[in-house]
Amino acid sequence: MPSAPEPSPGRPPQARLTGLGVGMLTLALMLGLGCVDRWLGGASLTAYGVLFLPVSVLTALWVRPGDLLIAPVALPIAFAGGLLPVVDGDRGLGSYVMGLLTALATQAGWLYAGTLVAALLVLARRVVLVAHRRTARSRRQPAAS
Repeated sequence: MPSAPEPSPGRPPQARLTGLGVGMLTLALMLGLGCVDRWLGGASLTAYGVLFLPVSVLTALWVRPGDLLIAPVALPIAFAGGLLPVVDGDRGLGSYVMGLLTALATQAGWLYAGTLVAALLVLARRVVLVAHRRTARSRRQPAAS
């Protein structure tokens, strides 16, 4: 039985996540980072936004080719879900919802930046995938003379 090829140091592992897997992983990572941010830094929204950028890159790189369009869609949902432990809500549910909406409004730059990075990476992966398919198709077809 042939063994699986070893991943090269500069490339991500060959394991790819489905659309649902990417959504679940991203949400879990952002919730975890939100809890760590709350615990360590006293709920710094800027630190949370900065931590969102590497999660966006990982999401775009680990999604499988058939589910490439899921990554930029799952990221804003995970960003909002991860804000839940970070926002302040001292005076009940209304205060908590207002804190969440305020955090989403004030941190929209980080949200847009991470989503844009993921969308550009997904687009680049899609272009490379289509180019590989075209070259493989042209190699299979005999030369028309």
